[in-house]
Amino acid sequence: MLPENRKTTSRGARGVRAGLMVAGVTALAFIAAPHLYSNQSLLFTLMTFIVLAQGLNLLYGFTGYLPFGYVGFFGSGAYATSLLVLHAHWPVLACVAGGTAVSVLLGLVLGPLLRLSGAYFSIANLAASQILYFVVSNPNLSDITGGPYGLKIEQVYDPDLSYWVMLGVLLLTVGLAAWLRASRFGMSLRAIKQDAVSAAMAGIHVVRSRLIVWLLSAGVAGLAGGVYAWNLSVFYPDAVFTLQLSVFAIVFALFGGVGTVIGPMVGAALLYSLYSVIGISTPQYFQLIYGGLIVLLVLFLPGGVLSLFERRGIDVF
Repeated sequence: MLPENRKTTSRGARGVRAGLMVAGVTALAFIAAPHLYSNQSLLFTLMTFIVLAQGLNLLYGFTGYLPFGYVGFFGSGAYATSLLVLHAHWPVLACVAGGTAVSVLLGLVLGPLLRLSGAYFSIANLAASQILYFVVSNPNLSDITGGPYGLKIEQVYDPDLSYWVMLGVLLLTVGLAAWLRASRFGMSLRAIKQDAVSAAMAGIHVVRSRLIVWLLSAGVAGLAGGVYAWNLSVFYPDAVFTLQLSVFAIVFALFGGVGTVIGPMVGAALLYSLYSVIGISTPQYFQLIYGGLIVLLVLFLPGGVLSLFERRGIDVF
């Protein structure tokens, strides 16, 4: 075996072990959490934000494409799942799977946006999500989408089961991030992020690689949206298409450190915990503290809080 192949294999084995360890610790934490903290709804929301931050990290952390309208996939998954529950009458898990497929299909339709780069891609993606929002909230489509009045799927309401399913989604997302971190495909994505022209000259299929991770990211958001709708059972367009969800996912991922597995998880856990302590009771102070943290992050820790460990030579997975 060539030295490069042995090195890649060794890196992949370490990545698998590290991924299993992160997944195991995460599972134990959220299995024990309901017994230690009574607000299961808050824990569910935290898992949702971790999934969204990790899903965004799959795209931005490994390709450099920042989707301002990432919430569009989340909302489409929530609506597609709910419409399948109401009209197809499938079992709820099949409806969630169908909603995820719709988000992936939407990602495929929006695939040409990947021909753009930088701010052009981000703005175009945001515009696409806003178009979706105006379509589902259109009063003329109330008989189909519920319009501005939202949807109700109370017949499948099950906060306990949906909590455990969201935990499974979280572990799946961690597994995807760990795979990208350690695999040859993830290495090719990082090469594309650094220099797409050089990567193409080295034999990497740039367009196909970007499209694959774009669809994976869309599927993660759609899956989270479907389980979120199941957990709430009653929701409005503003709840699942709000730009705040995209902003939170972006900030959480950046705060922890993109391109890593545990970075988005750390960012979401720290900032959402801060929000739950300060933001709910005194939102004006939260916005002040939140804004200050973002400014400090951009100025002094552009690589996220985990970059503090990397500066000391500690490898962060």
